[in-house]
Amino acid sequence: QVQLVESGGGLVQAGGSLRLSCAASGLTFSKYAVGWFRQAPGKEREFVAAITWTTHYADDVKGRFTISRDDAKNTVYLQMNSLKPEDTAKYYCATTNYYSVSYSAHGYNYWGQGTQVTVSS
Repeated sequence: QVQLVESGGGLVQAGGSLRLSCAASGLTFSKYAVGWFRQAPGKEREFVAAITWTTHYADDVKGRFTISRDDAKNTVYLQMNSLKPEDTAKYYCATTNYYSVSYSAHGYNYWGQGTQVTVSS
């Protein structure tokens, strides 16, 4: 049974940083694409970043967010710097049975429960 558990969310002031973690059990992250998505109230879930042997970012987080993977811990991280109020959302980790990256939530079939990130102005 695949389980993804996110952690690291919280309340931070604009310009601050947070690091989200996503720990997996039941599958090996290094074999599949892993993505981070976010969803703000009243909005659709949107792509933030993904990692395979390369990394991929949404335009509005490039240069501020960094996705990385620790294979020994089977954990993927999202380092978020220079946070803005518009980054406020619930952040989800997701993975799939494929190695190719999808920018759509429909491309992932395993999801964590999400972790809330709130950025105050």
